Amino acid sequence: MLLIGLTGINLGPLIAGAGLAGVTLGFGSQWLIRDLISGIFIILENQFRVGDVVSLNTGSGIVTGTVEEISLRTSLLRDLDGQLHHVPNGSIVVATNLSKSFAGVNLDLNVAYDTNIEKLIKIVNEVGVSLRADKAWEDKIIETPSFLRINAFGENAITIKITGKTEPLEQWAVTGELRKRLKVAFDESKITLPYPQRVVHTIKS
Repeated sequence: MLLIGLTGINLGPLIAGAGLAGVTLGFGSQWLIRDLISGIFIILENQFRVGDVVSLNTGSGIVTGTVEEISLRTSLLRDLDGQLHHVPNGSIVVATNLSKSFAGVNLDLNVAYDTNIEKLIKIVNEVGVSLRADKAWEDKIIETPSFLRINAFGENAITIKITGKTEPLEQWAVTGELRKRLKVAFDESKITLPYPQRVVHTIKS
């Protein structure tokens, strides 16, 4: 160092640059260690596995997709649009596994205010029982979809909640089929599914 100084080379920028590089490497290594530790816990705790559908909250956003690969540093998720997301394990704040044990039917449905609620409940529960008894769907349903409660009184409709349990990853298909069958049953029973309406009054000058 003394010899370099004697040659007339200004050591200040070199020392500053070395210090900045050291700080940068320090921060980088901290993130790397954080990713590696998080990756170890993901694997050891079996939080999710390849093939699972998960939602990963990174603090700055939520990524949902099918897990294609898990390494110690990153998890790779492919979404419904086919996009592949590389998620650093250390950035995951909350990991929601949509493929564990069972999944839920959680359907909010709007009906008109003049609907006979007792009749509505009877129809909803009958459709749920019929769906579960169907050979094409019985293996996908764990708990029969049924009326849970009146969930809200809205501006144009009463909102009811229908719940049930399905095998993992079957909730979307079961809910879609349930919606279709409910629409048919409601049409047959003259139960109205309302849509927003506005009354416009014209004032003549």
